[in-house]
Amino acid sequence: MRRFSLFLLTTAAFLPQAAFAADTADAADTGADTSADSEIVVFGQGQTKQVQEVKGDEIQQLAPGTSPIRAIEKLPSVNIQSADAFGNYEWSARVTIRSFNQNQLGFTFDGIPLGDMSYGNHNGLHISRVVSPENIASVRVAQGGGAVGTQSTSSLGGTVETFSLDPLDRLAVQANATYGSDNTTRAFVRLNMGNADGARGFVSYAYGTTDKYRGHGKQDQHMVNAKLVVPIGLTTIDGWYSFSDRAEQDYQDMSLDMLNRLGYSWDNTFPDYARAILYADIGNNRGDTGAPVSNAAAGTVYPGNVTSVDDAYYDASGLRQDTVAALGVTAPIGENAKLSVKWYHHHNKGMGLWATPYVPSPNGVPISVRTTEYDINRNGFFGNFDIDLGNHHLNVGAWWEHNDFNQARRFYGLASRTDPGLSFRTFPSNPFYTQWEFNFATETLQYHVSDEVQIGDLKLDLGWKGFRVENNAKAVVQASFPEGKIKAEDWFQPHVGMTYKLGAHGEVFAGFTQASRAFASATTTGPFSTTQAGFNAIKDSLKPESSDTYELGARYNDSTFNGVIGVYLVNFHNRLLSVSSGASIVGSPSVLQNVGSVRSVGFEAAGDVKLGAGFSLFASYSYTDATYRNDVYSVSGMLLAAIKGKTVVDSPKHMLRGELSYDQGPVFARIGANYMSKRYFTYTNDQSVPGRVLVDATLGYRLTDGIEIQVNANNLFDKQYVATVGSGGFGNSGDRQTLLVGAPQQFFVTLKAGF
Repeated sequence: MRRFSLFLLTTAAFLPQAAFAADTADAADTGADTSADSEIVVFGQGQTKQVQEVKGDEIQQLAPGTSPIRAIEKLPSVNIQSADAFGNYEWSARVTIRSFNQNQLGFTFDGIPLGDMSYGNHNGLHISRVVSPENIASVRVAQGGGAVGTQSTSSLGGTVETFSLDPLDRLAVQANATYGSDNTTRAFVRLNMGNADGARGFVSYAYGTTDKYRGHGKQDQHMVNAKLVVPIGLTTIDGWYSFSDRAEQDYQDMSLDMLNRLGYSWDNTFPDYARAILYADIGNNRGDTGAPVSNAAAGTVYPGNVTSVDDAYYDASGLRQDTVAALGVTAPIGENAKLSVKWYHHHNKGMGLWATPYVPSPNGVPISVRTTEYDINRNGFFGNFDIDLGNHHLNVGAWWEHNDFNQARRFYGLASRTDPGLSFRTFPSNPFYTQWEFNFATETLQYHVSDEVQIGDLKLDLGWKGFRVENNAKAVVQASFPEGKIKAEDWFQPHVGMTYKLGAHGEVFAGFTQASRAFASATTTGPFSTTQAGFNAIKDSLKPESSDTYELGARYNDSTFNGVIGVYLVNFHNRLLSVSSGASIVGSPSVLQNVGSVRSVGFEAAGDVKLGAGFSLFASYSYTDATYRNDVYSVSGMLLAAIKGKTVVDSPKHMLRGELSYDQGPVFARIGANYMSKRYFTYTNDQSVPGRVLVDATLGYRLTDGIEIQVNANNLFDKQYVATVGSGGFGNSGDRQTLLVGAPQQFFVTLKAGF
């Protein structure tokens, strides 16, 4: 595979030179766009804060099936981590921006709120379960407090907005087929129908599957998307529907000790059921699990380099079925005004399964299946009214959502000591024990007002948003987790910004944004993840997390160069840290810590330059200095964690990305390098993972106007590294089983045909 890596690099370097000699008519025949307007990354010209937009063409050059969040990792201050090459494996997928973690960001799809896209999401879903990447037009990232009009109550550190393709006004078919490393297979087909003067729409189906690159098992997904656009006079009606059925068998969470002791290829025991039974028996005999002795003959010494029952479980998985539907109307009001409204519905059935040795099956098998079960039923409306009044552009909008969320922890028995009797890829039935079950009702009301004022070369952006979010938890089956009510309310979260043009190509910008974050309605995160006593102590005094973001920067754009530089200061108040207690599989209540303030200071730069002859160069760099400003004390005044001045977890100080691309005639190619400095995974910074450089490459050839072949190489030089930190939560100090290994070198070949 090393030789193939060198071959791909050599081909990417020398094929363009041969292609450059081809007749220029070939470029026109293949539809290659070499104009100055063909930017695939747009640096927010005219915006009063850091905003970048990645076009769908960029996503299409990634390995097919790759999540759109992978496309934005090249942007400054955006940290994307996942244990798989595609960014779809939700247990591992993480997005941080300017040291803000995923549940402090806002995510939408065509305006539909996706919550914080976290695993076990209580108020949304991951973008990879809403839309196939082939159906994406663009992804817009706003670092800082995000846009005031975004449907999100968690956008402390920024927003990520994804937009779908518009249907074509003709009959068209797109079909793609992919095969690659680890038996990766993916098929995508889209049928488009419509005409220029009437309704137009598309329906698509995608199926992807891949074997795990370490251990055994697979991850796969079925996805259906449909979009309809109907013009009625000057009014436009649009509809969206998606269904996703995803099953992913998990990789084992690792610690630094486990990586040194067991190696980077270590994983759960599946399909070796006997080995999992042996580990559980030994754990029981040693008293490690708290369960009774199940087989004294197994002894008390783990085999090989295994030292704990948590080193490997039998199997684990995440199962998700989601339906999203939306209907929107956009209509002009007079010559200068426009009204748009959209209704949406989301239903999720989800389950996370874990083979736990801590609770035996009733028939004496020393393992049972522990689940966390999810049922989301969301309905909402949002709307915007825009009007131009002279040099003012006014926008007023509102959003309402009601979310019923049921969450439960259950245990299911295994058949015998020699046969588990169930698959971790299907939803189990007939639990023998429900440890807890809660119903959560969350009511969200948000509004925003903004005014863009143009005064010559100066543009002012003035606005604010406000929200009230009420969370109500009621126990169906009570346990140690709390029930009750809590509310987050902040009716004035302002944004003030300006841009000033410097000639025809340049501009400076500055802005201030204040944002607050609502509380989460779940037993696995937020104020309801602690004990009843803990909740009662904080429910009346707990303040929502909030941030104040100051930005200053400059942009330049012409036909050759497009770039931005900026600096920022973020003061983060009332930051809540959830400290895990015990092994993740046990599911103990979290310990909530309010660590007071966090300060983040940073520098960002990005740009792309057209070098001529089809070549272009992109680079971005970000420096982030994010530190906790206070130590953590108990209510009685006892020091719990000395973290003042310590770096925020999962916040690398340096990120540098570079990319050389070629696109002319029938050939397109790209090679990119991604550097990230070390990251801490404890609040006291006594544990960290080292920095790394990853290299990816793409090479493609357009056979005809509508047919092309594409080869993708991920982790081209087979770098061994830790991708995700915090998969099992963060602790104050000490090593912890909370790391996920990154994907190895992988290659994928895709044939694309459009008619």
